[in-house]
Amino acid sequence: MSEKENREEINDKSQLIEYFEKGCKPPERWSIGTEHEKFIFHKSNFKRVGYDTPAGINTIFEQMQKTGWQPIMEKGNVTGLVKEGASVTLEPGGQFELSGKNFKTVKETFIESIDHFRELDTICQMLGLFSLPLGVDPVSRLEDVPWMPKERYEWMKRHMPLKGELGLEMMANTASIQVNLDYDSERDMIMKMRVAQALQPVFTAIFANSPFSVGKPNGYLSYRAHIWNNTDPDRCGFLPFIFDEGFGFERWVDYLLHVPMYFIHRGEEYLSANGMTFQDFLKGEHRLKPIMSDWETHVSTVFPDVRLKQFIEMRGMDAGCVSDIAAVAALWVGLLYDSNSLEEVYEIISGWDIETLQELRSLVPVKGLNAESGDIHAGKIAKQLYQIAMSGLARRSEIRGIENESRFLKPVKKITESGITQAEKFIQQYDKDIYKNLNGILYNWQKLRLSECSEQDI
Repeated sequence: MSEKENREEINDKSQLIEYFEKGCKPPERWSIGTEHEKFIFHKSNFKRVGYDTPAGINTIFEQMQKTGWQPIMEKGNVTGLVKEGASVTLEPGGQFELSGKNFKTVKETFIESIDHFRELDTICQMLGLFSLPLGVDPVSRLEDVPWMPKERYEWMKRHMPLKGELGLEMMANTASIQVNLDYDSERDMIMKMRVAQALQPVFTAIFANSPFSVGKPNGYLSYRAHIWNNTDPDRCGFLPFIFDEGFGFERWVDYLLHVPMYFIHRGEEYLSANGMTFQDFLKGEHRLKPIMSDWETHVSTVFPDVRLKQFIEMRGMDAGCVSDIAAVAALWVGLLYDSNSLEEVYEIISGWDIETLQELRSLVPVKGLNAESGDIHAGKIAKQLYQIAMSGLARRSEIRGIENESRFLKPVKKITESGITQAEKFIQQYDKDIYKNLNGILYNWQKLRLSECSEQDI
């Protein structure tokens, strides 16, 4: 939003609905955005990197500013960077996140991801560090994780223990891949949101990559998904109302209106919301009057599996390397950005009942592609999605006059054909290692994946 729009007072619910309506774009303006996080460790001791320690996050930021990145400041600290439409930000425990530019093709976001990993790896090698893109920190205890100097996170940190069992673990010890896609109308948004919500468990299963915690197997393939399943139910998780007959922009607004606010953010100041909902805020239960920037902040402080902003965020995938990021993007694009594919997958999920889908979602963190509930088998659905996306990407290529980007689905093909996820590969390696040298297994994987990334044919 513009500065003028940010300061606009909210006088009517219609302004909140209009906020999402403004996200509608014709297909020729649709873009693809990815966001991906990774942990950064010291090579010498496999400890997480702090903010202002020697060879810390702040030092990485200083090095990146030499290549044109501009600092984002908060109370004297550099807490992020921006450059040409992309940004680098910090999650609460120092997870390093690239929020990429909006591109027209998967190839462009793939190249952006390669460039990011190369730049970060070069700096990390110089500082005696290394990055690790997994869904959960495989070695650190929560109490050993350094927290970043962002006031927003201090407010969240105080709130999380009050709601759900693993909210602090979510903040400090998880990392994900997220894909952001557009919609052209309310009807298109409804279809995409329903498909995205229904398919999140299958995507979680395909890209499961968090089987270790505190230095040993944790009993899950995606422990990140389990953590999210046990985080603040007021603002996280599965949203069944997306499948209700009356779902649309207004229903999403109603949901947001009844979620408790974390805080009110004005300038550099964070003020207590005292547990009020945004609906309470509109009714005048705070000395400040709500403005549109308050709404935009509130929209960004709910964390369900799929989130509506002025685009749609798919949030259910563990962190992974460049080929995984491109595969996640290509799979969603092949399903949602081709009308035939969208209709086909919408018909599939329309036959699923909510209870069965929720049960599948609860089983996936442990069973991955072997999760099954009623007539829904995660592995079988994953194979279907791969085929539908392949066709969708081919048609998109013809319609848009671009390269057929189905090659980026290669990791999905391997996983769905074998039924073996990266998490299960890790467990197999660990079980075969008589020394149970998890640090060595992870470090060798990281070097291999970075080598593969640097040799990719783009």
